[in-house]
Amino acid sequence: MIDEHAYCRRQRSGGVKMREQRQHPQGHSHRHPGRMAWCSWVLLPFLLATVSGNTVPIINSTLFYVPEDLELGQFAFQLEAYDLDNDPLNYQIEGTDALYFFVDSKSGRVTLRNSLDREVQAKLTITVRVSDGVNSEVSKKVTIIVEDRNDNVPVFQHLPYEASIPENTTVHSIIYTVFANDSDTGNASKVSYRIQEVIPDNMNNLQLFYILNNGSLVLNGSLDYAKNTFYQIKILAQDGGGWLHNAWIIQNSSTYLSLTITDVPNLDPRFLNEPYSGSVPENCDLGTIVLTVTAMDQDTGVNDNIFYIITNASAPFAINNTTGAITVSEPLDREQLPSDEVLLEVTAREEHPDIYGKEAQASTWVTILVTDVNDNKPQFYSCSLSSCNFSASAQNNFTGSIIEHSSTRLPVSNLNIVAYDPDKGINSSFELSLQGPNANAFTVFPTTIVGAGEVQILVQNSSLVDYEISHVMVVQIIADDTGNPTDCCSTATVTIDLIDSNDHIPEFPQSTYSLSVMENSPDGTVISPNITAYDPDSGVLGQITYQLLPENIRNVFTVNATTGALLVHNGSLLDRETRSIYYANLQARDGGGLVGTTVLEITVLDANDMAPIVIGSYFISVEEGQNVSTQIQAIDNDMPDTPNSKLGFMILPGPFSNNFTINRDTGEMHSTEPLDCEALEDEHGQMVVTVMVYDHGEPPLNTTVNVTITVGDLNDNIPVFLNQSYEFSVFEDSPGRSCMARFAGPAVAPSQCPLPTQCLSPPAGSFVGEVKATDADRTEINSRISFRLERDIGSSNFLIRSTRLGPGNYSGQLSVDPEIHLDYDTLQQKFFILTVLAENTAADNTGDKANVSVTVHILDVNDVSPTILPSSLQDVSVAENGTQQGLIHTLKAFDPDTNHSLLFEELAVACFKGDSSAGDVCWDWFLLAPNGSVLVNSSDIDYEVCDRVLLTLRVEDLYTEKGNRYSQNETLRIIIIDVNDNVPVFEAISETFVVVPEISPVELQVATVKATDADTGLGGTITFSIISVVFVEDNGGSRPFENLFGVSTIPDKGAYVGSIRVASNLDESLKGQYKVTVEAKDGEEPVHRAQTVLSIFTVDQSYRVRLQFLTTVEEVQSNSENIKLALTTVTKAAVYVVAIRGMEDTRDTHVDAKSVMEAYFVYSNGTALDVNDLITLIQSDPVGLAELVKLGLAVIGPGEVAKPTREVELIGIIAGLAAFLFIFILIMTLVLVLTTRSYKRKLNAMKALKVATTFNPATAQQGAGIPGTNQYNAEGANPMLNRPLDPSHDLGFHEDSISVTSMNSLDENTVNAPADDNFEVEQVKMQPTDPTDKEVLVAALNMKEPTRTAYLNTTFTTTDL
Repeated sequence: MIDEHAYCRRQRSGGVKMREQRQHPQGHSHRHPGRMAWCSWVLLPFLLATVSGNTVPIINSTLFYVPEDLELGQFAFQLEAYDLDNDPLNYQIEGTDALYFFVDSKSGRVTLRNSLDREVQAKLTITVRVSDGVNSEVSKKVTIIVEDRNDNVPVFQHLPYEASIPENTTVHSIIYTVFANDSDTGNASKVSYRIQEVIPDNMNNLQLFYILNNGSLVLNGSLDYAKNTFYQIKILAQDGGGWLHNAWIIQNSSTYLSLTITDVPNLDPRFLNEPYSGSVPENCDLGTIVLTVTAMDQDTGVNDNIFYIITNASAPFAINNTTGAITVSEPLDREQLPSDEVLLEVTAREEHPDIYGKEAQASTWVTILVTDVNDNKPQFYSCSLSSCNFSASAQNNFTGSIIEHSSTRLPVSNLNIVAYDPDKGINSSFELSLQGPNANAFTVFPTTIVGAGEVQILVQNSSLVDYEISHVMVVQIIADDTGNPTDCCSTATVTIDLIDSNDHIPEFPQSTYSLSVMENSPDGTVISPNITAYDPDSGVLGQITYQLLPENIRNVFTVNATTGALLVHNGSLLDRETRSIYYANLQARDGGGLVGTTVLEITVLDANDMAPIVIGSYFISVEEGQNVSTQIQAIDNDMPDTPNSKLGFMILPGPFSNNFTINRDTGEMHSTEPLDCEALEDEHGQMVVTVMVYDHGEPPLNTTVNVTITVGDLNDNIPVFLNQSYEFSVFEDSPGRSCMARFAGPAVAPSQCPLPTQCLSPPAGSFVGEVKATDADRTEINSRISFRLERDIGSSNFLIRSTRLGPGNYSGQLSVDPEIHLDYDTLQQKFFILTVLAENTAADNTGDKANVSVTVHILDVNDVSPTILPSSLQDVSVAENGTQQGLIHTLKAFDPDTNHSLLFEELAVACFKGDSSAGDVCWDWFLLAPNGSVLVNSSDIDYEVCDRVLLTLRVEDLYTEKGNRYSQNETLRIIIIDVNDNVPVFEAISETFVVVPEISPVELQVATVKATDADTGLGGTITFSIISVVFVEDNGGSRPFENLFGVSTIPDKGAYVGSIRVASNLDESLKGQYKVTVEAKDGEEPVHRAQTVLSIFTVDQSYRVRLQFLTTVEEVQSNSENIKLALTTVTKAAVYVVAIRGMEDTRDTHVDAKSVMEAYFVYSNGTALDVNDLITLIQSDPVGLAELVKLGLAVIGPGEVAKPTREVELIGIIAGLAAFLFIFILIMTLVLVLTTRSYKRKLNAMKALKVATTFNPATAQQGAGIPGTNQYNAEGANPMLNRPLDPSHDLGFHEDSISVTSMNSLDENTVNAPADDNFEVEQVKMQPTDPTDKEVLVAALNMKEPTRTAYLNTTFTTTDL
């Protein structure tokens, strides 16, 4: 039997998959009280088939889910129906929403024909018809839920974004908040923000701002109006991502925030056109303007007033505090000023303090040059130009000196004359000339000076400068300022003392001197007492000093500068063997600097200072039993053929001096007897003999050399064991441990080894013991020993390894073969007797070997690891929350060794929740005792954080002597049993739920909740229910509702989703939101409950917008998707279309519209657009407006015409103003005329009253009604046609051309508009001047008696004058 609740589940490919629920097991039918009635309906087709012979098909499915991004032509869902007769079925679909799909009539396979958009229509309803060709076709309503996909980008609201902030805005302040809305649902509707670009574009500006998740833009640095007054920040809005076309897509959009920075007074003023400099002549008039300084406020947005002052020391200048003009305030004398340039410090100060309360000011330096006037004559000063003090008194007398016969142009020395004119520039220029008795011998330099300059007297004629003619000469210097004729000149007298000159050079008696000195002479040894030169000059010029050249000769020799004596300076450098002769120049210099020289030849004499040098080294090798002969060779570098270089040889006393002899003259050495290697104590067989080589000088010098004789060894000794026998013991199969007795003796346990060094650890196998042997041969190869085991019973169980201990000393390390397992329990004999052989591997005779007996005892050990019994490792179950305490399990272990002590040890604890690790939450829940008892150690055991505990453990044998003392690591699994102890938890709701009552049918899903329960089983099964529904109106009022919404529970990957659906029709007129209280409860005692409140915003009929189109209903319906797409693009809101109908179903309009679309515009945050908001958005988007006009949009809302272009607006405004002016003039004219006409008609009415009071209505004939009355005239005449009631009485109802607008005075007066089809006729009713006045004819008729009969005109009952 098929359950009637078959449902469809959507697959990612876009199709659906049918799934049937299993039939309930027997015995549970009592849970469905309506089962019998339902079974009757199921059996009804079968009963009908019995009568008719053929059954009708049955349609299974009523609900499908289709993703909105399904491509055209792709599989959407599968229609399934079954027929008991297996007749071929034919499928058809119909309905308003059937245009989206195409069905294969044979298979029922449905594919997509038109694109879906969940934001436009989230639910589709079609009628499925199935026919078997025999019976009448059956039909059923099918609902298709359009699932959301991430196909909408975030849309920024309330554009454009513009803001202004002051430049001193605090860092981390929020300066603006943007908001972007995403019409998708779930994670795809969650919008995040980031700054993508900042213009001006640089890295500093990009880091100047950051944006929070709520769209708030935060200042991240300091602003500076002077750097940037405007920023354009590009903000990127990005949704949380979602699936689109089987790919995870993240949508984004961007906009710009225009940020203007306003200036604040935080900067000091700044001077323009710096630096400032000007000039003014001395002696100018007071008040002369020198220059003007200008400063500006750097806060250009503030532009405060600037005031100027001079702030440095007093100066002969003043400044205007507002204009900055600097003028002369005191008389100027350039020569009295400290400098030609006057520096003024000018400060510019703003009128108001800055934002910190301080004065905003800046300073600059102004340089004023005071120009010169020629008002001073030149004068002379005794000083150097660089240090002259021209403020001191001038000087007229000077003294100098010069050497006789000095060359031409040579200046007089010791003469410091400076000529100075305090004027400046060309005014300070003057000329110099010489006068006086000796003016012909000298000249003055320079001849022209500007300002100041040093004056020199130069020799002009050297023959006149002669000490023998005159010792003193006198000249006069004239300084003439040609530009100042009134006071032009100054004179200075110069006295010149002549100095005698040096005209002789020193001379030596000989040009060359030959000298000698002994090598290694002490420092200061006199080589020659005096070598002198002669100079006839007197005084200082005749005084001579001596010096040796070249300079490097002074390292060896020195000379007395006064006497000329030659001495040894450094005797250690006098080495004949290095240099035997030296050449030097002796220089004599007089007091005048004249030089004379002579040559010195110095020979170095030999001394016995070189010891003999042995040539080569002496290493001799000889086999033992042979003699040795060799010759020692040596040289001496002292002077040849002298005793200093003659050599002798001798053997110095030593251990082997008696074994050799040497020839004293030739150095030939011989051994006295054949040599024996074993007689030598040296392990290498070496003999060292020391030979001394000496010369015959005074004192004699000698050198020693070692002669090394190596005596080769012969293999003439056999190995010898150190002991006659050996006895060892070893534990069974115990590598690395044994106890050894060096000599024969009993085996002992390892703990009883007498010395630690006796327990050895060989590199491989079980070490047994060590034997030792020696060989008396001296060389390593002849004394090398190799050990081996002689083949015998048990020898194959052991190995022996030879090791060198020292020269001729070897050990053999005996060990168990690593491949052999010695088991004490299986051995029949508990010991082995081995024979160890020691062989000399270099022996020519194979019989040169020794042997020794070795006894090895085998000892028993504890060598088996313990094991944990598998039966004790079965899973253990423990209930959470500490309901079990104490011992919960006991572990057991086994060890085959007879002597053992077992202890359990916990190695690790692993906590798991499902297949994932739970961290360390369970580490202290359980305790493993050493005896294997597992205990509960905590009352905090919680299934929700950990449902499985794995204890890694092992057991240890404390008495293990060999092998692993531990067992293998085992795992004990402890299963935590769940207890219903958790309350369902609602997940946070990030969506905003909105419902449009007018288009919300029953069973429409309007909201969802999601909850989880950490428990499992029934304790974690959640059921949702609605506790209450309260509608909160916008005005604050509220009222409850019942059965308005329903909720269904759907499992969802470890959580439960509550689908809130419409249960009954919603009131379309309500304005506000529904507060829906949803409860979630679990399914096991004790039952836990939790509640949450949902807000479902309603969009009432006041937000319903009417869109009038110039196209037909069919065209609007065919273009509805494009229209909704254009409206969504402009508004960024979801468009819900209520109806599309023709204009006959609507009220009158001002345009020739043919159809109307009524729709709602709703945002995901619950807000909706009214008519005005929609018009504003459409008008702000010219592209969208053009697209909508192209689609036929004419009017929005109640007669609102789509906004024309700006050019049309301008023409319309001008035309409107002209029409208004025309209508205004026309109305004023009509008012004037009608007022006059009204007055005339009132007079005529008074006349008609007189006739009417005398008229007998009984005699009246039925005719046309009298205008202005409810009576007919007797003659059937109408005064409006100029037919009088009585020819003798004129009622005065004749009218001029102005008053014939209407043929019936009771019609409404209208003013016809121009003959333009685009304008409507405007009706204007003319009201009486005083509506409270009674009409004249009415008052007259009321005066008539009621008994009189009259013909009543039932059409008109009032009078309009």
